[in-house]
Amino acid sequence: MAHSAMAGSGWGTTEGDDPLQTAVWRLRSRACWADAAALLQPVTAATALQRAALLVERCLYTEQGWEEAEDALRTAEALAHGDDERGAAACERGQLAYAATLHGVRDRADEARAALGRAAALIAPGAPGRALLDFRRGLLAENVTRSPQAARAAYRRAHAGATAHGDPLLLSFTWRHLAGLALRDGELAEARHGFAESLRIREELGYLVGTAPALASLADAEAEPEASRLREEARRLFRLLGGVPTWLARQLAPPAAGAATA
Repeated sequence: MAHSAMAGSGWGTTEGDDPLQTAVWRLRSRACWADAAALLQPVTAATALQRAALLVERCLYTEQGWEEAEDALRTAEALAHGDDERGAAACERGQLAYAATLHGVRDRADEARAALGRAAALIAPGAPGRALLDFRRGLLAENVTRSPQAARAAYRRAHAGATAHGDPLLLSFTWRHLAGLALRDGELAEARHGFAESLRIREELGYLVGTAPALASLADAEAEPEASRLREEARRLFRLLGGVPTWLARQLAPPAAGAATA
């Protein structure tokens, strides 16, 4: 099963510009989503949306904080005005519904489809937010609809968009999920390359919370003894972050099970 966090949304992946965004990114990358959200005052559509996105990501990684994410998302939806803001809020709504469905909290698949469809109608093709939307539509296709062909097409669109807009964090997710589909098809070389690229980007960005999953997935495409070394490093980081992301425990439990997760 492929799980994913909020992939890059254009903010917080570079340091040195805005001290607040640097602080938010550092906390987010270390699985401190609540602390990062606390730094943001939801008084504008942009900050409300960013705060909601952080709390939605926390739900996906920890399976906790659902009500807080819902409250933050309602605030962001209320403050959104233009098509881009409304589309971004709808994209987060779809991601939260997807996360609840994926983790078995409640089946909200229809809500996820409707919200992502609404986002697609609002976010113009070629806009920066379109790549993230395409990626999330791929997640829904892969893990809810069970349509790997549709998922691959969506991930490829997201990959192209992330490349065009210089969003390295989102690229780490698109590399990872395309590699996961390649692994399912037995394309080991392609899978190994994609997983390695995802890991490289996350290490360069300092995206610690996403590094353990990247290590574990690369291990699935490697031979021994390298596979065991990668899994042990993933376990070390997983323990360091207090067992986050929660779903990684299943992949790291011996014997290692499953193919690529996010």
